[in-house]
Amino acid sequence: MASGSGEFSGKVALVTGGSRGIGRAIAMEFARRGADVAFNYFRNHAAAHEAEEAIAGLGGRCLRVRAHLGDPDAINALFEKVAAEFGRLDILVNNAASGVMRSAADLEERHWDWTLDINARAPWKCSIAAADLMTDGGSIVNLTSPGSTSVLPDYFVVGVSKAALEALTRYLAIELAPRGIAVNAVSASIVRTDAVDAFPEGSPAYDMVERPTPAGRVVTPEDVARVVAFLCGEDARMIRGQVLLVDGGEMLIRR
Repeated sequence: MASGSGEFSGKVALVTGGSRGIGRAIAMEFARRGADVAFNYFRNHAAAHEAEEAIAGLGGRCLRVRAHLGDPDAINALFEKVAAEFGRLDILVNNAASGVMRSAADLEERHWDWTLDINARAPWKCSIAAADLMTDGGSIVNLTSPGSTSVLPDYFVVGVSKAALEALTRYLAIELAPRGIAVNAVSASIVRTDAVDAFPEGSPAYDMVERPTPAGRVVTPEDVARVVAFLCGEDARMIRGQVLLVDGGEMLIRR
């Protein structure tokens, strides 16, 4: 288990898509607080190796697994590896996401399937697999976005998938509560990560990500990571099925 002391010492956290951006910040936050950390990635081997070294450098154990979460068999294999390495799981963060940034009229069926498979089906499958390893209860946090309830530019199918993810959060919060598992979601405003590059050239998203929020600055991956960690701590045990918005007040003036 993780060396040293910390809020999550002796705990095991799995962060999907944990090699870059917000996912990496979340994985690092749990490692700093004493947890052992597992994460999956799909394509970027170099970023995954760098993340593994950075997480392990904080003193705990780190498991890096290549897994495409659009494939249910790969999800099963991921959790088998987590079980073999750690024997348990205490925290799952469903952070991995993908999507095609097009209008509804320009979207193809294969784009819909790809986005919903990764952004909605995978968190469902991962949550059920995680629950089987959470023998002493645990926490599940899903990463969503304001595009689930507000219309954002070039965000049609991703917004739909995030709305599904928030519904999934509520249903699982009730279904898994008798097993001592708290399920919530964190909604982050547009954060400057590599994911922004997926928007079409000229999209308003590029301006939105650089504008200071009403709080006086942009939201960072570390801001999001700290809220995720809070939801997994003892102080948040009675928060269930909720979506916490981390946006510096941005959506108050954009609704």
